[in-house]
Amino acid sequence: MTYDWKLVVDVADPHAQAEFWAAALGYEIEDNAALIGRLLGFGALDEADTVERWGRRAFRDLVAVRHPADLVDEESGTGLGRRILFQRVPEAKSGKNRLHIDLHVGAERRAAEVERLTGLGARTVREFKERGGSWVAMTDPEGNEFDVQ
Repeated sequence: MTYDWKLVVDVADPHAQAEFWAAALGYEIEDNAALIGRLLGFGALDEADTVERWGRRAFRDLVAVRHPADLVDEESGTGLGRRILFQRVPEAKSGKNRLHIDLHVGAERRAAEVERLTGLGARTVREFKERGGSWVAMTDPEGNEFDVQ
């Protein structure tokens, strides 16, 4: 049996992180405006729980990005495949990630991709060249580690 899943990342600014990772991965930022409208209409959500972002209403404290080829639940705007959800938390990042993303771009594209990601706000931490391969360790704009292979 297989399961649907999403990776959830605790962040200070979910919208900025969604913009970074959507650009980094070629993903799309989910549009939950219809769901938000329904929840507001039912009284299950307050206006203070929303913001205007990307020309539409969005949840204030969470937003997801999804692979553009994956299916979407039309009623909620929620992706039904590969997703990363960014949720606001009050605590600052305090240590090394126990889970991280590896971007597989290939050795021939690695330098250009590292440069592109740096332009989006990432930072290079270290370059690794070992017998098992080579990669670049980077951090996203909030300091979450990821590798470019």
